[in-house]
Amino acid sequence: MRRNTIISWKMAAEGASFHHVARETSDVDRLAKFYQEILGLERIQNPKFDFKVIWLKQSPSFYLHLIERDPNAKLPEGPWSAEGAVADPKNLSRGHHLCFSVSNYDAVVKTLKDKGIETHEKTRPDGKTKQVFFFDPDGNGLEVASQ
Repeated sequence: MRRNTIISWKMAAEGASFHHVARETSDVDRLAKFYQEILGLERIQNPKFDFKVIWLKQSPSFYLHLIERDPNAKLPEGPWSAEGAVADPKNLSRGHHLCFSVSNYDAVVKTLKDKGIETHEKTRPDGKTKQVFFFDPDGNGLEVASQ
């Protein structure tokens, strides 16, 4: 019988913690407004760059960096990037989304629906945690879960 073995690796970085997620976009202001209105992220001061950047913070220590897309980059845009409405959130890939936990789940879902944002709701198998899946204006997958 094979046992599950936990392998201990010496970490190169001590005291590592998650700091931020960066999202590239063709409209930094539009995306910032979305995250401020839907998730209450706070716009904070950021260093000056040669391109437009907006940093948003969710207390106590999560940051979202919205970065102007480089028009000369050879990289493709995101898998769902679009100027308008995007694909059905029922088809959101389970491995490609950010999740935010909230204490006012029902109010968030109502806000999404009031703004005309297409959603897909479900309850986790534990029967306690409700989830809503949707896309930001650039087509990045998002989940909001009840606490």
